[in-house]
Amino acid sequence: MHNLIELWESVRDFIATGGNVLYVVAFVLFAMWVLIIERFWFISREYPVLRDRIIKDWHSRTDTTSWYAHKIRDAWVSEAHTKLSARMNVINTLVAVCPMIGLLGTVTGMIAVFEIMALQGTGNPRLMAAGISMATIPTMAGMVACLSGVFVSSKLESKVKAAVHELADSLPHH
Repeated sequence: MHNLIELWESVRDFIATGGNVLYVVAFVLFAMWVLIIERFWFISREYPVLRDRIIKDWHSRTDTTSWYAHKIRDAWVSEAHTKLSARMNVINTLVAVCPMIGLLGTVTGMIAVFEIMALQGTGNPRLMAAGISMATIPTMAGMVACLSGVFVSSKLESKVKAAVHELADSLPHH
């Protein structure tokens, strides 16, 4: 319990140093990872059931060679692709927004530095250092959040493409 309290205090100190923009970065990061975990869950647990149902339905058809059968096959593959790709655009958008939110923190931190300089002059480096920290920490946090999402979202997209190709290959059309 003591370690948990220390962790919370460290996070609170980090946010105090970086400014309130870090709350926004944390919220976007949390939302992004919830969606990423949901997509991995869908691909590993729910999609196989859908895939098996589509393959079973295709093999139970007596007609797999006509134009009509090919359109049904294409529709089923498209349905699977749509379900696999769901929320990927939202994930990619959240990944792209993270650095922008960090830059917002940079701007607010620099405004704090300029306010201190206007009120106190340039003779107090400690006050200016707090504003500079407030300017750099959100940028770093936004970039780290972005990088964590970039690698995982590209892995997710490759899994989606592979799953769609595997499904299409599992539905032979003669």
